[in-house]
Amino acid sequence: INTYVCLIISVVQGDPEQPAIRVGFFQLFRFATGKDMLMMAVGSVCAVLHGSAQPLMLLVFGLLTDTFIDYDIELNELRDERKECVNNTVQWKWNYTGVQDLTLPLNLLLDIEHEMTLFAFYYVGIGVSVFLLGYFQISMWVTAAARQIQLIRKMYFSKVMRMEIGWFDCTSVGELNTRMSDDINKINDAIADQVAIFVQRFTTFVCGFSIGFVKGWKLTLVIIAASPLIGVGAGLMALFVAKLTGMELQAYAKAGAVADEVLSSIRTVAAFGGERKEVERYDKNLISAQRWGIRKGIIMGFFTGYMWLIIFLCYALAFWYGSTLVIDTEEYTPGTLLQVFFGVLVAAMNLGQASPCLEAFAAGRGAATIIYETIDREPEIDCLSEAGYKLDHVKGDIEFHNVTFYYPSRPEVKILDQLSVAVKSGETTAFVGPSGAGKSTAIQLIQRFYDPKEGMVTIDGHDIRGLNIQWLRSLIGIVEQEPVLFATTIAENIRYGRPGVSMEDITTAAKEANAYNFIMDLPQKFNTLVGEGGGQMSGGQKQRIAIARALVRNPRILLLDMATSALDNESEAIVQEALDKVRVGRTTISIAHRLSTIKNADVIVGFEHGRAVERGKHNELLDRKGVYFTLVTLQSQGDKALNEKARQMADGDEEETERLNLSRAGSYRASLSRASIRQRSRSQLSNLVPESSVPIAGDLSPRGFPNATPEEEDGLVEPAPVARILKYNSPEWPYMLFGSLGAAVNGGVNPVYSLLFSQILATFAITDTVAQRNEINGICAFFVMVGVVSFFTQMLQGYAFAKSGELLTRRLRRIGFQAMLGQEIGWFDDHRNSPGALTTRLATDASQVQGATGSQIGMIVNSLTNIGVAIIMSFYFSWKLTLLILCFLPFIALSGGFQAKMLTGFAKQDKQAMEAAGQISGEALNNIRTIAGLGKERSFVETYVAHLDAPYQSALRKANVYGACYGFTQCVVFLTNGASFRFGGYLVEQEGLHFSLVFRVISAIVTSGTALGRASSYTPDYAKAKISAARFFQLLDRVPPISVYSDRGDKWNNFKGNIEFIDCKFTYPTRPDIQVLNGLNVSVKPGQTLAFVGSSGCGKSTSVQLLERFYDPDHGRVLIDGHDSTRVNVPFLRSQIGIVSQEPVLFDCSIAENIKYGDNLREISMNEVISAAKKAQLHDFVMALPEKYDTNVGSQGSQLSRGQKQRIAIARAIIRNPKILLLDEATSALDTESEKTVQEALDKAREGRTCIVIAHRLSTIQNSDIIAVMSRGLLIEKGTHDQLMALNGAYYKLVTTGAPIS
Repeated sequence: INTYVCLIISVVQGDPEQPAIRVGFFQLFRFATGKDMLMMAVGSVCAVLHGSAQPLMLLVFGLLTDTFIDYDIELNELRDERKECVNNTVQWKWNYTGVQDLTLPLNLLLDIEHEMTLFAFYYVGIGVSVFLLGYFQISMWVTAAARQIQLIRKMYFSKVMRMEIGWFDCTSVGELNTRMSDDINKINDAIADQVAIFVQRFTTFVCGFSIGFVKGWKLTLVIIAASPLIGVGAGLMALFVAKLTGMELQAYAKAGAVADEVLSSIRTVAAFGGERKEVERYDKNLISAQRWGIRKGIIMGFFTGYMWLIIFLCYALAFWYGSTLVIDTEEYTPGTLLQVFFGVLVAAMNLGQASPCLEAFAAGRGAATIIYETIDREPEIDCLSEAGYKLDHVKGDIEFHNVTFYYPSRPEVKILDQLSVAVKSGETTAFVGPSGAGKSTAIQLIQRFYDPKEGMVTIDGHDIRGLNIQWLRSLIGIVEQEPVLFATTIAENIRYGRPGVSMEDITTAAKEANAYNFIMDLPQKFNTLVGEGGGQMSGGQKQRIAIARALVRNPRILLLDMATSALDNESEAIVQEALDKVRVGRTTISIAHRLSTIKNADVIVGFEHGRAVERGKHNELLDRKGVYFTLVTLQSQGDKALNEKARQMADGDEEETERLNLSRAGSYRASLSRASIRQRSRSQLSNLVPESSVPIAGDLSPRGFPNATPEEEDGLVEPAPVARILKYNSPEWPYMLFGSLGAAVNGGVNPVYSLLFSQILATFAITDTVAQRNEINGICAFFVMVGVVSFFTQMLQGYAFAKSGELLTRRLRRIGFQAMLGQEIGWFDDHRNSPGALTTRLATDASQVQGATGSQIGMIVNSLTNIGVAIIMSFYFSWKLTLLILCFLPFIALSGGFQAKMLTGFAKQDKQAMEAAGQISGEALNNIRTIAGLGKERSFVETYVAHLDAPYQSALRKANVYGACYGFTQCVVFLTNGASFRFGGYLVEQEGLHFSLVFRVISAIVTSGTALGRASSYTPDYAKAKISAARFFQLLDRVPPISVYSDRGDKWNNFKGNIEFIDCKFTYPTRPDIQVLNGLNVSVKPGQTLAFVGSSGCGKSTSVQLLERFYDPDHGRVLIDGHDSTRVNVPFLRSQIGIVSQEPVLFDCSIAENIKYGDNLREISMNEVISAAKKAQLHDFVMALPEKYDTNVGSQGSQLSRGQKQRIAIARAIIRNPKILLLDEATSALDTESEKTVQEALDKAREGRTCIVIAHRLSTIQNSDIIAVMSRGLLIEKGTHDQLMALNGAYYKLVTTGAPIS
């Protein structure tokens, strides 16, 4: 019964949403071979036999009871002095005088020991066969499933790799990854052991009821009549719990979203001092989650109590009615009564236990729907097909004929509209035009990632749809804006370009791509690992490796898609040179935004709205004054004038080469510090500081194994002492006290049940009918009482522990979140503390800790009273028998635990085994375009299949272990019963123990034993709770070196904004080997504007972060108004600084609230907001919106354009009224028009404030008071624009190489 209730609870907590199911149950097995079929058939037969074992045992049990009762009746008869035993029959004495003759030999009818030995053999026989059947039933099914699953995985992955790119646009990679792991595991669950268990339980159900109906149909019908009540209760409970869980998750999701948003933009929160505000906002959202959690506790308590009540009422009814059938009408023997009663009970329980299996089947069918549909889908462009022509000789003329195209994921947007363009062989054609004009799309059509909807693309006059895809793609080399490298060595990455290429070819390609020198400078040369996604390389290095990979193919056609746009000048010059070298003699199409890269193309084609609107050479197009002209003029007249002036001054320039060599050595260092800007911009981690050297995902951890996730570090955490966890829960002690009381009473119910049960058996042996009747009525009344009591105590326990647990969870979440926001920024750089990891920690750890207090205490109290009462009772009634059974207790408890574990399935363990394969599939799916471009699908499928072998082998090994365990758990109870009843028979005969006590002891200990085992596995994992708590306490106990919450530190009134950096040296805590600042000296007077320029990784943004005190310098000092920054109060210092960064972070609330975020120390009126908005050139745009200032900006500000976001960020900085304004590339991400507006706003904002500007575009820097040129963490030159131009040094060179500075 215990299991039954627990089970219903566990079923109830399943997941409510299932995908549409279009796969029949038997279709799940469509990949089974003949051998699998045979194994499954054998397994099913075993399951059916095993299923009939329990009802069989009931027949034995009934006979056994009758034997005992007959024996007892005889004893009672013989106690009557007026009777004697002659020739094995009891009769009245002839010479009855009333004097007791004690010499009468008790030579009885039954040799009870002999009978019991026979029964013991029955039990052992059934036990052994159950063990064997259980083993075969499970291992056969699991093995067959493992073989099918391996096949499904293989087929699914290879089919996915064959899909056309358009399919990937419509299916997210994350979704595919979960499908590969979770969904296939769900299918596994549905076709493995669950089927066998279902067959077995269903058989038991059928047999149990048949016994009931055959042996006594009246009683069976009475019991069945009451069972709908339980069904209704279970159903309602499932409904309520699912609904409430949904509500609770929804409520927490809001809080989780707040946490995620805040942690992802921690730098903004810190810069604007919003920590306390955010903690409050988080806490507000936690309240509703807590409320739902408590409601769920009450409802679960209520329904659990209700079930127990109904079950006990059923007992009372069954025994009462059954006893009338036995005594009054004598239709049944007492044994029959038990057979019928337990037959129906066992049947009902097994039906209940079979339901989780049905759930697994449904989940499996839902998962299979999508997977099988993918396996059956034929790709529209099959990259692995052998069909199509291969031309003998390729010139390389490409032509688009009236091509119309839209992406399958966005059919309503026409990307190309009747595009006609010819590209001649051997020429370099440049595509230019605003973004979204269809340039990159045209390139993807040449690679045949998509087919045009109308028109055609031809190569040498052949429609590319008629050519063989692999062959076509092998002609094309492509270099993208963000090249994808695979997590292997440099040489292997280049080798991906063409299989079986020799080392010489790789070296040549590397030389042509200007990559050879930097590769040879690396310690492991060509064998250097590039890290996940190429994370260990700088942009320029990745780009050059990608060019080498394209060149090693020796392509006829070279496609360059913005190949240099992501680089700084230094790298760009090198990469550009490499590209110019390799273009010779190949058909080249290059897309670019920077004019310097386009000017020397043979033909320039201007795109607009999916059409090619003009073509010609640079000068012709300038005269036409069309698209190209506007693009050129937009690239800022200022730059151009400067360039002209600088060029006239530049005559001979020999130092250039020397500088390049110098910078090459430095570029590796610098680039390392920039190693992962690209991933970072995605992860929004460094929103505030675009190119600081914040590594993501731990550039120090060996990148080949990105799975060094927090799981492994759990090992380092000592589980927290329970005392400390309880201390956090101490305010709720009254709840916990009452909860424990309830739990104690609930624990006592089981033994009381066995006491009543054996008492009923004893009444059947009473010879006096009136006394018998009264006794039975009394016992039934007692059953009712127990039911009512347990109803109330279950409710009490449920409510009390839910309340204390939810309060604790909320308290911990709040404290934890507050502690997280109090950490210094360096802590967030550690990949273990990425926003994702932290939000999960808040969500799961806090709720797991709950498992160590409330419900855990309840569980412990419950089990202790249960076992305690049972054992004390048993010892009281018969200590000898008790000792015998106690020997079996550990096994029984073990089997209970194992069975409960079985119900939850074993899929979790298989997950670990799949990790290596999962990594390969993940990398393949994330970079599908690159793989398709290189034609490498086949090799990825092969690697994947090779990695599937290990999980498959482990699954086969597991099948046997698992089968044996299952068999063992099933047969333990049979063996225990055999031994105990045999010994019981001996005690009854030799020591005159009353037979009802044998039943009492056995049922008390066996039920409490199994209950204990099940309970132990149903408790939310205790160890997990302690580890979660330990992780939490680790966080709470950590003392951040830069504390936000402390009041220590200097504050002063007339803050001027005088800043000095004195000999600052700095390395980022996550990569101590790279010196970012190397003795920086620079100072700014109040009201001046200082501009930092220099190549990326030189420490510009870092210096800004030192000023904000996100970090402290390792050596040297930062002085603010003469105070050392490390001594200044952090909130005070930050309150004087306003920052506008390249990618401003906005919060998911209204525009007004975002602007108010600028000052979190006071209430801000709407007028202030409006005046700030006016200063930021924002007011007019806001007033044009329907909801004006109440417009929600969307998460990450996604509803607005970049220029708008930037202006909101400026308004936010203005409202602080800061003395110091930091502008970190505030305009670099904008197009020219927005840039103008934003620039004006910034110029207004700068008036009268100390200002530090970091910028890439010279136009934004020219009019600064001081321009500081940095390189490798040092200041090389400083002065005004004209002074520096006159110096003819680094700044002058930066200006003359043209284009934006980076």
